[in-house]
Amino acid sequence: MKGIILAGGKGTRLYPITTSVSKQLLPIYDKPMIYYPISILLFAGIKDILIISTPEDIRQYEELLGDGKKLGINFSYKIQEKPKGLAEAFILGEDFIGNDSVCLVLGDNVFYGANLPGILKKVSKNKAKATIFGYPVANPKEFGVVEFDNEGNVLSIEEKPAKPKSKYAIPGLYFFNNEVIEIAKNVKPSARGELEITSVIEEYLKQNELKVERLSRGIAWLDTGSPYNMLKAGMFVETVQSRQGVYVACLEEICWRQGFINSEQLKEIGMNLKQTDYGKYILSLLEEE
Repeated sequence: MKGIILAGGKGTRLYPITTSVSKQLLPIYDKPMIYYPISILLFAGIKDILIISTPEDIRQYEELLGDGKKLGINFSYKIQEKPKGLAEAFILGEDFIGNDSVCLVLGDNVFYGANLPGILKKVSKNKAKATIFGYPVANPKEFGVVEFDNEGNVLSIEEKPAKPKSKYAIPGLYFFNNEVIEIAKNVKPSARGELEITSVIEEYLKQNELKVERLSRGIAWLDTGSPYNMLKAGMFVETVQSRQGVYVACLEEICWRQGFINSEQLKEIGMNLKQTDYGKYILSLLEEE
């Protein structure tokens, strides 16, 4: 399975912060925002990751992440010339995806939970053609909402419904089989001129091939759409790390625990960063071992 992170867009809701920098490069407490969706793909066991961003910002991602080899993974990069919709990610990533299935995660989505890695691994290995996620929210009218039966089969999807059929919002995390490439190619632009991810999901729904995985108690899905919500997300990460002594979205730790790199490689990374709290944390993992 391949992984794609869509880190484009103008981030207009965060102006003036995003005037000269990509939103997904902004910090959520002590790490760039894009570390958090990368961690989701790593938890799912995905080692080949494509970053899609704007012509202006793609070089910064290359400088930040490199080729991924020091983490035992592979980063590739692709330019999205204009924001033509989420579904365009599968068209731009066609050569990258090849004959594999794919997971798409939006670059501004932050998830956290102790049982999240197990859920992601389970979904990445199941036989479903398409899987989306449902997250319980207090205000479903403000989200895309998914209705489903006891078997996890999706019954309906509605965008910001006046009368929601469930309390489960759809976060920006999607698993699809290889058919998604051709489906995306046949999606017609919406009224706002974009290739909507909802259109892709609805095609799988028509085929009765759409499953939902519930993300409920014990898992946090954090919004980063405004300065206030970014601040709250950063405070959440700081609270978890300071109280539990466990870092959120530490890519080096995840790759080590996944077996992508060994202890010697982890130590080398930690020694290069030993003047920082981040590096000291990495080295402390080896001491505990």
